[in-house]
Amino acid sequence: MAKFKHAIVVGASSGIGREIARQLAASGCRVGAVARRGERLAELEKEFPQLIVPCVHDATDYDSVPKVFQDLTGQVGGLDLIVYASGVMPIVEVDEYSFEKDKAMIDTNVLGAIAWLNQAAERFSHTGHGSLVGIGSVAGDRGRMKQPVYNASKAALHTYLEALRNRLDRKGVKVVTIKPGPVKTEMTAGLDMPGMMEPEQVAAFVIKKASKTGEHYVSPKHAVIFAIIRNIPSWIFRRLNI
Repeated sequence: MAKFKHAIVVGASSGIGREIARQLAASGCRVGAVARRGERLAELEKEFPQLIVPCVHDATDYDSVPKVFQDLTGQVGGLDLIVYASGVMPIVEVDEYSFEKDKAMIDTNVLGAIAWLNQAAERFSHTGHGSLVGIGSVAGDRGRMKQPVYNASKAALHTYLEALRNRLDRKGVKVVTIKPGPVKTEMTAGLDMPGMMEPEQVAAFVIKKASKTGEHYVSPKHAVIFAIIRNIPSWIFRRLNI
């Protein structure tokens, strides 16, 4: 029997989101799979024809979210889990200051998440149950020199989720922040980083932790490392090449 019966995954066309949708469907969960790329969603639907409900939608089309959310929830047959996995991280050179790239990250990583998760938070606050999951990142734990706005976007997402957790915990709603390290996805294809996680591994972790409210590092090693990094004084941290 599926742990979850009715779910929405935003950002389901690739990477972590796609694997979450696949693993949920494989468990018998009916999944509303949301993404811009319809052909990718069609592939998912073909793999799980009775369980994947494709929804072509741009997460930055904020005004349409309330109707899309309501319609999709109806098509899925209810909702006990939503996962916001949509995110962008364009390559930003260390001496580059591109408002266009920065805005794209805020639009998708922060505002898109708020637009979708606010809808689920309101629904769950009335039903008194449900799990709301945001895919954050260890990148949001400090403002590192190489990706200022990506770091900031994930930090904003973490704080938003913490506030939702504080607001909804008393109503029986689970709010979960997942903090993976670098993952092998299309978004990170241009990066040369050793030890990247596999999206299948992260997806399985997300589903396992989706009903355990709180913040969760995917790697125990990262939990230790970033506990140290968060406490490095700023005057030292700014001299480190990390």
